[in-house]
Amino acid sequence: MSNTSLKPHQKELFGQPIGLYILFLTEMWERFSYYGMRALLVLYMTASTLGDDARGAGLGWTDKEALALYGWYTMLVYVMSIPGGMIADKLIGQKKAVLLGAIVLCLGHGVLVLTDIWAFYTGLGLVILGVGLLKPNISTMVGGLYKEGDIRRDKGFSIFYIGINLGSLLATLIVGLVVAKWGWHAGFGLAGVVMLLGLINYIAGQKYLSQVGNYNPPKENDVNEISYGKLYGKLFSSPKQLIFTSILLLASIYGWYTLEWGYGLLFIFLTAIAALLMMIYKELETQIFKDRFLVLLLSFIMVIVFWGAFEQAGGLMNLYTDTKTDRVLFGWEIPTVMFQSLNAGFIILLATLVASIWAKRKLKGKEGSSLFKMAVGIIIMGFGFIFMVFAAMEFEKSGASSMVWLVLAYLFHTIGELCLSPVALSFITKLTPVKYASLMMGVYFAATGLGSKVAGIVGEAASDFGEYAIFLGIFIFTIIIGMLFILLLKPLKRLTHGAEDNERIMHYDETEGFELADN
Repeated sequence: MSNTSLKPHQKELFGQPIGLYILFLTEMWERFSYYGMRALLVLYMTASTLGDDARGAGLGWTDKEALALYGWYTMLVYVMSIPGGMIADKLIGQKKAVLLGAIVLCLGHGVLVLTDIWAFYTGLGLVILGVGLLKPNISTMVGGLYKEGDIRRDKGFSIFYIGINLGSLLATLIVGLVVAKWGWHAGFGLAGVVMLLGLINYIAGQKYLSQVGNYNPPKENDVNEISYGKLYGKLFSSPKQLIFTSILLLASIYGWYTLEWGYGLLFIFLTAIAALLMMIYKELETQIFKDRFLVLLLSFIMVIVFWGAFEQAGGLMNLYTDTKTDRVLFGWEIPTVMFQSLNAGFIILLATLVASIWAKRKLKGKEGSSLFKMAVGIIIMGFGFIFMVFAAMEFEKSGASSMVWLVLAYLFHTIGELCLSPVALSFITKLTPVKYASLMMGVYFAATGLGSKVAGIVGEAASDFGEYAIFLGIFIFTIIIGMLFILLLKPLKRLTHGAEDNERIMHYDETEGFELADN
């Protein structure tokens, strides 16, 4: 049947639903705005208040102060995905949540154009809220385009991932030049303009998304309907879960007084999420669901470790590039921000190739499970830090390190990312019952956020231990974690109960009306 005789949401382009490309473009512009600002954030905070270069006045913070806020900001951006997923599930649906998130993001980036310190904090807060609404729900919508067992799902997520990184590539190439010529706040303003483009694209493409992301009011006795209030209520009649939650809550209160109030609030929030996850596990109807849920939670350990290392790109590696790397090429000093385009550029070049290699490997009967891909991804990314170790050694000898080390580090980080991140997104949609879809996508992004906070803490430690020790420590730790999950691969795969078995290529007539896997 030709595309012309199909309804808009049934049409395909290059073997994928057209709706994928609408979400691709929306996410591309949203990621442009996010990564453009992420690339500037630490540099802006540490820039002199005197404005003694073309970029203008910064906040004059120390590296340690800037990395601390960077860790909190990048963590909260993703942790807010949990309430964002809940709002979509219970109130408005994924489609409207993405729309609302895009609007809030436009407002946040607009406020950041202002130079007052209140505008800086307000703008960051609005961006956190906007990403929390948009990020988990647009990813869930991508999963909803495919039926269970459709082997196109992983490739679809890889194509979607190209959109993320095309936005990042454009941002890190263009924003650095804009800031160099017109200053910090022009860069923040540019992020707002492109977010507006993303909003317009999303609204214009609704006809291709008519079957995904819709809010369906709960029906009486609907087995897929959940009440978070009832789940928390049942906690008080579940002794084991209640005891464990009480221990976590006491530890959170202790953390409030011994560390600082921010950590205390974070720990209390995580305690609430842990309690909810324990009750969800208890409520799952079959052992198959319970086992899959457990595997999914264990896979989030890899997510936290991976992003705890990877997010050094916007923090410690960004500062290292700015102050300790020889950035002169053919007489032109490359802006620091532009080095972060290496990751996005490599992803665009390698994403479909890596996804195809894994798909072909699996079709041939070789090991190609999501858990294996993720573990390999951590190991490959970890090897990227050995090049940063060499860079630190060269700096100690000569007072500057070659940009070649950065290029190689970003290359390995990118290959590792392609093995883990889009695969993890797809893995969630394979193992998660439909009624917990957005919540678990939110938990995934919260795990990403926790990894980002870990990245900030580790980056801060460089002020005391030096870059060499930090880069070497990350290399060793990531290799150990990756190898550990490979050793545990067989028992973990058994617990998935064949969720990834018998995958094949499916098309529109087999996916009609499908949202997410429920078994």
